[in-house]
Amino acid sequence: MRLGEVRHPERARGPKPLAGVRVLAVEQMQAMPFGTQLLAHLGADVVKVEPPGRGESGRASRPAVTDRDGTSVGATFLRNNLSKRSVAIDVRSERGRALVLALAKRFDVFAENARAGAMARLGLGYDAVAAANPRIVYASISGFGNLAPSPYDGWSAYAPIAEAMAGTYEPTRREGEPPPVVVAGALGDNAAALYCVIGVLAALRERDRSGRGQHVDVAMYDAMIAMTDMVPFMGSMGEPRQAATAGRTGIVEAYAARDGHFVVAVFREHQFEKLARLVGRPEWLADPRFATREGWAAQRNGPVREALEQWARDRTKLEAARALNEQGIAAGPSHTADDLRADPHVAAHGMLVEVPRPDRDAGAPPMLVAGNPIALSAMADGPIARFPMVGEHTRDVLRAELALDDDALAALETDGVIGRPA
Repeated sequence: MRLGEVRHPERARGPKPLAGVRVLAVEQMQAMPFGTQLLAHLGADVVKVEPPGRGESGRASRPAVTDRDGTSVGATFLRNNLSKRSVAIDVRSERGRALVLALAKRFDVFAENARAGAMARLGLGYDAVAAANPRIVYASISGFGNLAPSPYDGWSAYAPIAEAMAGTYEPTRREGEPPPVVVAGALGDNAAALYCVIGVLAALRERDRSGRGQHVDVAMYDAMIAMTDMVPFMGSMGEPRQAATAGRTGIVEAYAARDGHFVVAVFREHQFEKLARLVGRPEWLADPRFATREGWAAQRNGPVREALEQWARDRTKLEAARALNEQGIAAGPSHTADDLRADPHVAAHGMLVEVPRPDRDAGAPPMLVAGNPIALSAMADGPIARFPMVGEHTRDVLRAELALDDDALAALETDGVIGRPA
């Protein structure tokens, strides 16, 4: 899917579902920016508040590209800020905070993901913003939350910290080794963002009834406990930590094909029977080693691997997965980035957005940003706009929302309250 493209216009029976919803986002890095980008995909108008000059901290990540204004823009920012407008305001200055509070009066949602309590200390917490606009839905994402006390108040929390504390890494830890820290596309960030979006939509619905806004508060730690729910649940049943991951019961494993690997998931007896017959091992059905689901798991890297990889050696990973699915056995190829680019499902669903690199020639390969996974029968996909430059829309937004004239804008620029045009 390309920037500016509209896919399935026949689905659009009217405006997008969040058309008219306005979001003012004092956000950084990934958790809240991922959530507000999703709101933008669904039709919301998202205005992002960034520090003048350097912009928000996600712009400093790596790898990076050089934007049209000569600034470096990092991968974290590039992935999470499509279809937004940027205003550059120094919120640490009294006049900058006053501008943000004045803007908040004209928006439906105020979104922030500072460390818990930081916005309140700055003068832009829920109480201050709600005093300016009682109808505002104030959305917060932080490591450990704002609305309930935590012994971890004041701690920093990037995604792997919340993932580790929620028990995500322990089930796959080998005895005598440290837990494997695998940041799965910043799951701790994106999970918190999704729960926050749900909370925002619920709060907007309540505001439609009552006319009152409220504070939506999501702790990354809480979000990851919800996502990694098998860890506490299995522990409460007296099961070992390994019970919360693949390998203890059933067959959940990756096997080699001609061009890579495919993953097989066999959890029930009828599936195992089909697998045994498909790979030419019907004798497994009478073999006591395979009499239980725990037995299948114990053999998954012995006889099962030998038989499956022998069966798949002349097949591609996609062909192997297709043959297994035709027998009612869940399987799928283990994709690389190149595989995702070529996958017809990904193309048909518009799940990779082509974003031209501003530092390359027009014919250079584009960057590929994940698209909107929410398909609605009455909503077209797109159009999607590029990521903004720092403060690209400052003057336009302040003119339109606060009726500031050129002289007032120039004075704010001179005093460093807002950023200068690039």
